[in-house]
Amino acid sequence: MGQPESRENRQPERPELPPGQRLQRGWPVTHYGPVPKFRPERWEFRVFGATADGDKHRWNHEEFSALPFSTVVADLHCVTKYSMVGAEWGGVPARTVAELAPPAPEATHVMVWAEYGFSSNLRMSDFLSGRTIFATHKDGEPLTAEHGFPLRLVVPALYAWKGPKWVRGVEYMTADRRGFWEERGYHNIGDPWAEQRYTYQERPGDGPEL
Repeated sequence: MGQPESRENRQPERPELPPGQRLQRGWPVTHYGPVPKFRPERWEFRVFGATADGDKHRWNHEEFSALPFSTVVADLHCVTKYSMVGAEWGGVPARTVAELAPPAPEATHVMVWAEYGFSSNLRMSDFLSGRTIFATHKDGEPLTAEHGFPLRLVVPALYAWKGPKWVRGVEYMTADRRGFWEERGYHNIGDPWAEQRYTYQERPGDGPEL
Protein backbone atom coordinates (compact mmCIF):
# COMPACT_ATOMS: atom_id res chain seq x y z
CA MET A 1 0.00 0.00 0.00
CA GLY A 2 1.04 3.60 -0.42
CA GLN A 3 1.39 6.33 2.15
CA PRO A 4 -1.66 7.34 4.20
CA GLU A 5 -3.86 9.95 2.54
CA SER A 6 -5.86 10.63 5.67
CA ARG A 7 -5.86 9.84 9.38
CA GLU A 8 -9.14 9.41 11.21
CA ASN A 9 -10.17 9.25 14.83
CA ARG A 10 -6.77 9.49 16.47
CA GLN A 11 -8.31 9.55 19.95
CA PRO A 12 -9.07 6.28 21.78
CA GLU A 13 -12.65 5.06 21.28
CA ARG A 14 -13.47 4.84 24.99
CA PRO A 15 -11.26 4.75 28.08
CA GLU A 16 -13.02 1.69 29.53
CA LEU A 17 -13.29 -1.86 28.24
CA PRO A 18 -16.50 -3.68 27.29
CA PRO A 19 -17.98 -5.90 30.01
CA GLY A 20 -16.12 -9.15 30.61
CA GLN A 21 -12.98 -8.05 28.72
CA ARG A 22 -9.39 -7.80 29.99
CA LEU A 23 -6.58 -5.61 28.67
CA GLN A 24 -4.11 -7.50 26.48
CA ARG A 25 -0.47 -6.53 25.98
CA GLY A 26 0.65 -7.72 22.58
CA TRP A 27 -1.49 -9.43 19.98
CA PRO A 28 -2.29 -13.14 20.39
CA VAL A 29 -2.72 -15.28 17.28
CA THR A 30 -6.20 -16.82 17.20
CA HIS A 31 -7.89 -18.44 14.22
CA TYR A 32 -9.53 -21.63 13.02
CA GLY A 33 -7.60 -23.77 10.55
CA PRO A 34 -4.19 -23.35 8.88
CA VAL A 35 -2.60 -20.13 7.67
CA PRO A 36 -3.16 -19.92 3.89
CA LYS A 37 -0.25 -19.46 1.50
CA PHE A 38 -0.43 -16.10 -0.30
CA ARG A 39 -0.09 -16.34 -4.07
CA PRO A 40 -0.27 -12.77 -5.44
CA GLU A 41 -0.76 -13.90 -9.03
CA ARG A 42 -3.92 -15.77 -8.02
CA TRP A 43 -5.25 -13.35 -5.42
CA GLU A 44 -8.50 -11.56 -6.26
CA PHE A 45 -10.94 -9.44 -4.26
CA ARG A 46 -14.56 -9.70 -5.43
CA VAL A 47 -17.77 -7.80 -4.71
CA PHE A 48 -20.89 -9.62 -5.86
CA GLY A 49 -24.49 -10.40 -4.95
CA ALA A 50 -27.00 -7.54 -4.78
CA THR A 51 -24.84 -4.89 -6.44
CA ALA A 52 -26.43 -1.71 -7.79
CA ASP A 53 -25.52 -2.54 -11.39
CA GLY A 54 -26.07 -6.29 -11.12
CA ASP A 55 -22.44 -6.99 -12.04
CA LYS A 56 -19.53 -8.60 -10.22
CA HIS A 57 -16.58 -6.34 -9.42
CA ARG A 58 -13.01 -7.62 -9.17
CA TRP A 59 -9.58 -6.29 -8.21
CA ASN A 60 -6.33 -8.20 -8.42
CA HIS A 61 -3.74 -7.64 -5.70
CA GLU A 62 -1.95 -4.84 -7.53
CA GLU A 63 -5.21 -3.03 -8.25
CA PHE A 64 -6.51 -3.38 -4.70
CA SER A 65 -3.19 -2.19 -3.30
CA ALA A 66 -3.53 0.99 -5.38
CA LEU A 67 -6.86 1.99 -3.79
CA PRO A 68 -6.86 5.03 -1.44
CA PHE A 69 -5.14 4.23 1.86
CA SER A 70 -6.50 5.50 5.20
CA THR A 71 -5.85 4.82 8.87
CA VAL A 72 -8.17 4.32 11.82
CA VAL A 73 -7.15 4.10 15.48
CA ALA A 74 -9.41 1.52 17.08
CA ASP A 75 -9.57 -1.17 19.72
CA LEU A 76 -9.95 -4.87 18.95
CA HIS A 77 -12.16 -6.92 21.26
CA CYS A 78 -11.90 -10.71 20.98
CA VAL A 79 -14.79 -12.89 22.12
CA THR A 80 -12.20 -14.93 24.06
CA LYS A 81 -12.23 -11.91 26.41
CA TYR A 82 -9.03 -10.04 25.59
CA SER A 83 -9.00 -6.45 24.30
CA MET A 84 -6.13 -4.77 22.45
CA VAL A 85 -6.53 -0.99 22.63
CA GLY A 86 -5.30 1.95 20.58
CA ALA A 87 -4.03 0.08 17.50
CA GLU A 88 -3.63 1.98 14.24
CA TRP A 89 -5.13 0.06 11.33
CA GLY A 90 -4.14 1.03 7.80
CA GLY A 91 -5.88 -0.04 4.63
CA VAL A 92 -8.93 0.57 2.46
CA PRO A 93 -12.12 1.77 4.17
CA ALA A 94 -15.15 -0.41 3.59
CA ARG A 95 -16.97 2.73 2.46
CA THR A 96 -14.45 3.13 -0.36
CA VAL A 97 -15.20 -0.38 -1.60
CA ALA A 98 -18.93 0.35 -1.41
CA GLU A 99 -18.47 3.58 -3.38
CA LEU A 100 -16.56 1.77 -6.13
CA ALA A 101 -18.97 -1.18 -6.17
CA PRO A 102 -22.25 0.16 -4.71
CA PRO A 103 -24.84 -2.14 -3.17
CA ALA A 104 -28.38 -2.20 -4.52
CA PRO A 105 -30.85 -0.05 -2.55
CA GLU A 106 -32.52 -3.18 -1.19
CA ALA A 107 -29.28 -4.67 0.19
CA THR A 108 -29.43 -4.85 3.99
CA HIS A 109 -26.48 -7.07 4.94
CA VAL A 110 -23.12 -8.28 3.69
CA MET A 111 -21.36 -11.60 3.90
CA VAL A 112 -17.59 -11.19 4.10
CA TRP A 113 -15.83 -14.16 2.49
CA ALA A 114 -12.32 -15.30 3.31
CA GLU A 115 -9.95 -18.16 2.51
CA TYR A 116 -11.21 -21.76 2.91
CA GLY A 117 -14.81 -20.58 2.48
CA PHE A 118 -14.87 -18.84 5.88
CA SER A 119 -17.65 -16.27 6.16
CA SER A 120 -18.98 -13.62 8.54
CA ASN A 121 -22.22 -11.66 8.18
CA LEU A 122 -22.66 -7.98 9.00
CA ARG A 123 -25.47 -5.48 8.92
CA MET A 124 -24.95 -2.99 6.12
CA SER A 125 -24.82 -0.17 8.69
CA ASP A 126 -21.84 -1.82 10.43
CA PHE A 127 -20.10 -2.45 7.11
CA LEU A 128 -20.54 1.18 5.99
CA SER A 129 -19.37 2.66 9.28
CA GLY A 130 -16.56 5.13 8.75
CA ARG A 131 -14.37 3.04 11.07
CA THR A 132 -14.72 -0.32 9.30
CA ILE A 133 -11.58 -0.98 7.26
CA PHE A 134 -10.00 -3.65 5.09
CA ALA A 135 -6.67 -3.59 6.86
CA THR A 136 -3.30 -4.34 5.32
CA HIS A 137 -1.21 -2.74 8.11
CA LYS A 138 -1.17 -2.42 11.88
CA ASP A 139 0.78 0.38 13.57
CA GLY A 140 2.49 1.22 10.30
CA GLU A 141 3.74 -2.31 9.58
CA PRO A 142 2.28 -4.83 7.11
CA LEU A 143 0.19 -7.53 8.71
CA THR A 144 1.89 -10.86 9.25
CA ALA A 145 0.44 -13.97 7.65
CA GLU A 146 -0.74 -15.20 11.07
CA HIS A 147 -2.66 -11.98 11.61
CA GLY A 148 -4.35 -11.94 8.22
CA PHE A 149 -1.92 -10.80 5.52
CA PRO A 150 -2.61 -9.71 2.85
CA LEU A 151 -6.06 -8.47 3.98
CA ARG A 152 -8.28 -8.64 7.02
CA LEU A 153 -11.44 -6.78 7.93
CA VAL A 154 -11.49 -4.73 11.13
CA VAL A 155 -14.94 -3.79 12.49
CA PRO A 156 -14.19 -1.83 15.69
CA ALA A 157 -17.84 -1.72 16.80
CA LEU A 158 -18.11 -5.53 16.96
CA TYR A 159 -16.24 -8.52 18.34
CA ALA A 160 -13.16 -9.41 16.32
CA TRP A 161 -14.59 -12.61 14.79
CA LYS A 162 -16.83 -10.33 12.69
CA GLY A 163 -13.67 -9.13 10.93
CA PRO A 164 -12.19 -12.19 9.18
CA LYS A 165 -8.55 -12.68 8.30
CA TRP A 166 -7.46 -13.44 4.71
CA VAL A 167 -10.49 -11.73 3.17
CA ARG A 168 -11.23 -12.42 -0.48
CA GLY A 169 -14.55 -10.71 -1.11
CA VAL A 170 -17.90 -9.28 -0.10
CA GLU A 171 -21.38 -10.46 -0.98
CA TYR A 172 -24.21 -7.92 -0.73
CA MET A 173 -27.42 -9.54 0.55
CA THR A 174 -31.08 -8.51 0.61
CA ALA A 175 -31.71 -10.74 3.66
CA ASP A 176 -29.51 -11.79 6.55
CA ARG A 177 -27.68 -15.14 6.61
CA ARG A 178 -25.48 -16.52 9.35
CA GLY A 179 -21.76 -16.88 8.73
CA PHE A 180 -19.32 -19.57 9.86
CA TRP A 181 -19.21 -18.83 13.60
CA GLU A 182 -22.78 -17.56 13.71
CA GLU A 183 -23.93 -21.01 12.56
CA ARG A 184 -21.87 -22.55 15.36
CA GLY A 185 -23.33 -20.76 18.34
CA TYR A 186 -21.98 -17.21 18.21
CA HIS A 187 -24.25 -14.17 18.40
CA ASN A 188 -25.51 -12.91 15.05
CA ILE A 189 -24.64 -9.26 15.78
CA GLY A 190 -21.68 -9.44 18.19
CA ASP A 191 -21.71 -6.06 19.96
CA PRO A 192 -19.05 -6.23 22.72
CA TRP A 193 -20.58 -3.37 24.67
CA ALA A 194 -23.82 -5.36 24.95
CA GLU A 195 -21.72 -8.55 25.54
CA GLN A 196 -23.45 -10.30 22.65
CA ARG A 197 -21.29 -13.42 22.62
CA TYR A 198 -23.57 -16.40 22.01
CA THR A 199 -26.70 -17.37 20.09
CA TYR A 200 -28.72 -18.07 23.23
CA GLN A 201 -28.44 -14.35 24.09
CA GLU A 202 -30.20 -13.27 20.90
CA ARG A 203 -33.50 -11.45 21.07
CA PRO A 204 -36.24 -11.42 18.41
CA GLY A 205 -34.94 -9.50 15.41
CA ASP A 206 -31.24 -10.04 16.16
CA GLY A 207 -30.86 -12.54 13.35
CA PRO A 208 -32.38 -15.12 11.01
CA GLU A 209 -33.77 -18.35 12.35
CA LEU A 210 -31.28 -21.16 12.82
